[in-house]
Amino acid sequence: MGFAEEIVYLVSTYGVSLFNAMLLTLEITSIGFTLGVLLGLPISLGRVYGPLPLKALLAAYIELIRGTPMIVQLFFIYYALPLVGIKLDAFTASIIAIGLNSAAYQAEYFRMAFGAVPREQWEAALSIGLSKWSTITNVIIPQGVRIAIPALTNELIYLLKYSSIAYFVTVPETVYVSKVIGAKTLLHIQIYTITAVFYILVAVVLTKSAKKLEERVSIPGLVVKGRI
Repeated sequence: MGFAEEIVYLVSTYGVSLFNAMLLTLEITSIGFTLGVLLGLPISLGRVYGPLPLKALLAAYIELIRGTPMIVQLFFIYYALPLVGIKLDAFTASIIAIGLNSAAYQAEYFRMAFGAVPREQWEAALSIGLSKWSTITNVIIPQGVRIAIPALTNELIYLLKYSSIAYFVTVPETVYVSKVIGAKTLLHIQIYTITAVFYILVAVVLTKSAKKLEERVSIPGLVVKGRI
């Protein structure tokens, strides 16, 4: 068989397994990203507006996570936590590792985005009687999230690729299933070509969708200094 025929053979024979694996990859990515947002946003707020001890603690967390490989973090969660009585299945451990890692990066994206909101917006909100917290929630956060969309899009695409670390704890995501199929058929190049096409197509869709979202929620006339 030629290369194209071998691709068709793999898709026709293992299409269901590949499809399920790709769905699992998307599930891991989306849940991990969501967890990153839910943790990253309050972490960034704590770093910008919290008391000094909290700022120092959160900064230490970010440096710890950003300074160690995600695979090490996954191994710690999956293999080390059972030593203290916390046993997680491979899927859950993978999501937690990806979410905690993403939270550190997203916190920095949000922090820089909040800093990019013009200072005049803050001063104007306080001048009309808004409290500090109301200014943060009603003025700074909505604009900061809009500014952070490109960086968050990049993070989502990174997580799509980083989700393959779940392979190391035998989660049957795309790379793991591709390896199994390659071992069975010896068509390694062909199966990984299919895998690569999947990742590229999803990344393109995410990029275009995020661009449309950014255009839709943009604030006409807003000039942002120091955009991330």
